Amino acid sequence: MTSGDRRHRVAVLALDGVYAFELGIPSRLFGAAEGAGRRPLYNVVVCTVDGRPARTDSGFTVSVEHGPEALERADTVVIPPTRRFDAGMAGEELPEGVSEALDRIRPGTRIVSFCNASYVLAATGLLDGRPATTHWHVADDFQRSFPRIKVDADVLFVDDGDVLTAAGVAAGIDLCLHVIRRDHGAAVANHVARVCVVPPWRDGGQAQYIERPVPEPTLATTAATRAWALERLQEPLPLGELAAHARMSLRTFTRRFQEETGMPPGRWLTAQRIELARQLLESSDLPVDVVAHRAGFGTGNSLRQHMRSVLGVSPAAYRRTFTAAS
Repeated sequence: MTSGDRRHRVAVLALDGVYAFELGIPSRLFGAAEGAGRRPLYNVVVCTVDGRPARTDSGFTVSVEHGPEALERADTVVIPPTRRFDAGMAGEELPEGVSEALDRIRPGTRIVSFCNASYVLAATGLLDGRPATTHWHVADDFQRSFPRIKVDADVLFVDDGDVLTAAGVAAGIDLCLHVIRRDHGAAVANHVARVCVVPPWRDGGQAQYIERPVPEPTLATTAATRAWALERLQEPLPLGELAAHARMSLRTFTRRFQEETGMPPGRWLTAQRIELARQLLESSDLPVDVVAHRAGFGTGNSLRQHMRSVLGVSPAAYRRTFTAAS
């Protein structure tokens, strides 16, 4: 990287036993993010705590070009999971050199963990008093081991500003796309998703992936109703109308919707409407009231309240941010 390179610097810390698939996610996703003139937006490097090769979970070793000094220069640090924490920490200390390497991270650097790498952040005290998630399989152990952390095992990822945690495997993809969207807007993130042939975002949380009995093949689903609703977000779409479209009772529809998406219908609709509003704010100069109407919020005030609650910014501030970024 030259001294004139002003790309956002991402350092991926490969620990011993790292999962090879997750190790490659940051380079693949951030590497596909481009600005005007196909200018790369991120510079991604992989490092280890001592600059030596790291064993993976897949029977091969990864040689790296950087040691812990890469963490000192990073704007974002990503820690993929490792086989070592598959069953939690069981009272163990962090592997040798990890704490010292993490101490080299500059204050204010964004730190991201995938899956059980949340144990690394937790063991340093970085997650104390903060919300976080991890893979559902170790969530109970994680909460017992670190009672000061506000563990949410139902979500795919948690964004707490400068510290972000993701659940298992593909949730790392979800979180990288979220970070790109946060940094550069929905258009860039959606382009990355298309290039990598992955969904721009996934509905619901981990609940839909936890093992449970396989339903009968004839059991009706809410998928068709969700697709129908996405074409009508500017309409009121009360729960009764959704249930009627799915030809289910209110109770059955609500239960099945929660099982399939990991969230209740009202929360799901709000999330889809927020996403549509974001895209309209980024890609058009429509007045906020018109954006609110097209996204199904009815009034500009309603959109402002929802965006402040979910994103922490007003529609006008969001538009200014991503107009400047583009």
